[in-house]
Formats: sequence, C-alpha cells, structure tokens
Amino acid sequence: MKQLLVATRNRGKIKEIRALLDGLVEEILCAADLPDLPETVEDGTTFSDNALKKAREACKAAGLPVLADDSGLVVDGLDGRPGVFSARFAGPDADDGANNSKLLHEVAGLSEIERSAAFVCSMAFVSPDGVEQLFEGRVGGMIINRPRGEHGFGYDPLFLVNGYQQTMAELPLDEKNRISHRGQALQAFKAFLGGA
Repeated sequence: MKQLLVATRNRGKIKEIRALLDGLVEEILCAADLPDLPETVEDGTTFSDNALKKAREACKAAGLPVLADDSGLVVDGLDGRPGVFSARFAGPDADDGANNSKLLHEVAGLSEIERSAAFVCSMAFVSPDGVEQLFEGRVGGMIINRPRGEHGFGYDPLFLVNGYQQTMAELPLDEKNRISHRGQALQAFKAFLGGA
C-alpha cells in the first residue's frame, strides 16, 4: 500500500503502528499531518462504533485509505469502566496522569479478582473505494496499586499483563507490540494486507 492515514494524533500509537507496518505501507500519515482533518466526536457505545466513525469521516475528508482505532481499558470490578471513556475518564481534557489517578482511586477498595482487566482494541480500515473491515484485539491483566515502568502511555504503567511479572509500561516495545490489544488488531490488519 502506498499511503495510509492513521486517524489519531496520539504519537504513541503512531510509533507502534509504524513499527508494525514497516515494509507494508510506503507512507504512514497521522491526523496531525493534516491540520484541516476534522475531529471526530466519539459518541459510540462500543469501541467498534467509534473506530468505524473515525475511519469513515477521515476517509471522506482526506480521500485516503484510513486506519482508525478505538481502544481502552475495561475493569471487571468497575462494570467495564472506563471503557469507551478511557481517554477522558477523569474529564474531557484529562491527561494520562489524571486518568491513572482516578483509576487508582476507583479500584482502591477492590479485591485482586475485581481488579482483573483487559485492554481492548477495535480497529477499522476504510478505503475510498468502499472497503470497510474491522479488526479486534484483547489482552488480559490486572490493575496494580502504583505505576511501574517508563515505556508506553495511558494506563500501561498500572496494567500487569497476564503471564508476565511486568506491566505493559515495563515491556520492551517489540514485546508489547507482539502481545498488546493494538498489536493483535494490527497483526490481523497485516494479514488482511497480505503481509503476515
């Protein structure tokens, strides 16, 4: 594929996506590269609703094939929250620190079992010629009491990955990409492009 627009302004996501799609896509653009690209209002009730809406709107505005994702954290003891509100859990202008603080406050009284959680990713590909495809990924873990690790972004420092003694933020990028929810969805997208 010659060009692909990834409908995000999150530099952490772009770094992961570029690493995984290296050699399959000649040029990967992000929303920040197209300042006139409108912001999508993420008002869907599911990750896939939001991913498809973002991809459709960006494809229509830019006239390019688009990959968009909506992903987040679901915590069992919080009835699946923060869910689709993961990026704005502590408010519309919240940063990672504020979201992590709110999460720690909300899980403070939960048992270890109730702290079981998953990162979920729904990724949508939409092309100008009408192709639409969804790709899903999920990785399980649990929420710990304090942040650990310097890598990653979002809730990564609080998410102890099932089968590992490390948080998502302690894993090297290549290992995170191999096992993460976004990594799984991107591997499915790679297979769809014929690069698996």
